[in-house]
Amino acid sequence: MPRNKLFPTTSIAGWRILLQWGFLLWCLFLGVQFWLFVDHYQSGASGPGYVRPPGVEGFLPIGALMSFKAWLLSGETDPVHPAALVVFVSILLMSLLAKKSFCSWLCPVGTLSEALWKAGMRLFGRSFRPWLWLDLVLRSLKYLLLLFFVKIIWIDMPLPAIQAFLRSPYWAVSDIRMLHFFSELSLLAIIILAGLVVLSLLVQNPWCRYLCPYGALLGLLSMLSPLKIKRNPSICTNCKNCQRHCPARLPVAEKPVIRSAECNGCQTCVDHCPEAGALSMALLQRVPLSRPTFALIALALFACGIGFGMFSGHWQTLLSDADFQRLIPLAGQFSH
Repeated sequence: MPRNKLFPTTSIAGWRILLQWGFLLWCLFLGVQFWLFVDHYQSGASGPGYVRPPGVEGFLPIGALMSFKAWLLSGETDPVHPAALVVFVSILLMSLLAKKSFCSWLCPVGTLSEALWKAGMRLFGRSFRPWLWLDLVLRSLKYLLLLFFVKIIWIDMPLPAIQAFLRSPYWAVSDIRMLHFFSELSLLAIIILAGLVVLSLLVQNPWCRYLCPYGALLGLLSMLSPLKIKRNPSICTNCKNCQRHCPARLPVAEKPVIRSAECNGCQTCVDHCPEAGALSMALLQRVPLSRPTFALIALALFACGIGFGMFSGHWQTLLSDADFQRLIPLAGQFSH
């Protein structure tokens, strides 16, 4: 395959791929750094230690949702895993102002899912699509999962119960338990992950499209975004090239404005539009933005959120070296 097809730098798609994989590699770097940090304490904490990367807390979305509720109701932030809340709020901010851009520009799971279905296209020559009625049914699953978490956390759990959880040893070692889940995969977990990999080779973005409750939350929030894909009917030739390439399979060529929660702001539709000005990401449906401008806005929102958390003192955990020496060897023994 020609190089410009793998990495089309002349379009926004190439830069999006570069950012996706760059962020994925950064997440892997944080994971290795965190593994070395945990291994240091599991090995008896002898010799020089490793710095704990707070960014790994971004992989604790359920705990972050609890922390978010506690913050809204009490005004107090969680000092044990403060970065979890910072990352969570930063991603919410991205979705509120710049569509579901985290999913299409940064999310490491979305990056792997996209790579798998593209690999499947090369292997099988096509991506299999469920019938429309089945697609609608399957898409509802992620909203049902989101509803489940909203019910048990936002409706069923009172503030004192959430605060007790955030002060528990289980929450203190939740990032370590997450590491153990991936480093010591059970047979069931291997089977499930293998099934998702195979499914992702055959169907376009099955996890993101049908199962991810995080993406469901971001999609609903993104409907309030002032930025939306807008079509100019006077320029559009109705070639439907945009619609054929939309990863969310939205009717881009049939609507003047895309308001769907499924739109993730990837701008694939804009990239494949042959008529200049016919399709764009527009502010308040009036001011068209260039594709790089939208990308810069989305990334700036995320960077500003993380930067604010760091400089305001809501990034590093209050757990001490003595706490880690005591908790890490016992991480597998704590229950919620």
